[in-house]
Amino acid sequence: MSTENNSFLSVKNIVVEYTSGGDIIHAVNDVSFDLEKGESLGLVGETGAGKTTIAKTILRILPDPPAKMIGGEVYMNGVNLTTLPEDDMRKRRGNDIAMIFQDPMTALNPLMTVGDQIVEGIQLHNKNLSRKEAEEEACKMLEMVGIARRRFVEYPHQFSGGMKQRVVIAMALACNPSLILADEPTTALDVTIQAQVLELIKDLQKKYQTSMIMITHDLGIVAETCERVAVIYAGEIVEMGTVRDVFKNPSHPYTIGLFNSLPNMVEDNARLTPIDGMPPNPAKLPKGCKFNPRCKYATDACRNKEIPVTELTPGHVCKCCNLNRGDK
Repeated sequence: MSTENNSFLSVKNIVVEYTSGGDIIHAVNDVSFDLEKGESLGLVGETGAGKTTIAKTILRILPDPPAKMIGGEVYMNGVNLTTLPEDDMRKRRGNDIAMIFQDPMTALNPLMTVGDQIVEGIQLHNKNLSRKEAEEEACKMLEMVGIARRRFVEYPHQFSGGMKQRVVIAMALACNPSLILADEPTTALDVTIQAQVLELIKDLQKKYQTSMIMITHDLGIVAETCERVAVIYAGEIVEMGTVRDVFKNPSHPYTIGLFNSLPNMVEDNARLTPIDGMPPNPAKLPKGCKFNPRCKYATDACRNKEIPVTELTPGHVCKCCNLNRGDK
């Protein structure tokens, strides 16, 4: 049950596959990373890269079938979550690990008041609390995310998108979890509300010393909320390090492509620079580096060999066998 790794969270070599129409979808391919207590890690990549699947694997809520974890382990405080009985894992969901889902419109039950939905989670994990005590805790959670306690009795349709997301955050934090998995929590919100919600998440994480994995395709959100970043491509981590190291010295061609496709406030470019090509079919991933069909620096080694992970500076690693190319 225990592990030699002393990290708060340790994800080791996880592999996840889906079956679809007779095909095997290689969603997550040998992903490993560690997370310290109170630390925030951003998972960045295109849609379909495997970011959400990684989070669902940690929480053990993969839809089985069609998804199946076929390799790897997840340790939290030395406990192997992958081998815990389902009853034990159910106790940890919400209590130790909570997830903020992407769309608050579908994360809330339209037939229950928002207060009752928060109370339900609190009582599920705190059996000794009376209904009145749970309601008081729920009201405090609403106030903590900037919602008046009088709105406890209202239904989700009576809230704006930003307020719904605040309710979802209150639900996620109701039992003071040690780890938050935030799955693109601001995607459905306009820019002004997005900034408010991100600031709220950041403040609450600092207040409670909660560890966080922020799943996003937006590098600006990572810069705003995270200390470290892992760049995901075709179910693999291709580059990982502190936000400062990766943003100042992006080294994998895919990471560089992500930055080049962003508007530049300094240079007056008429057009953005997109990444050529399309993400690979996860049922038919290319050999060698999964990015090689889209990479202008690809060599025979990139196309045929196992790609090594190189440590560029302490903690900054990159999965590329052609790091001495011209753009470096």
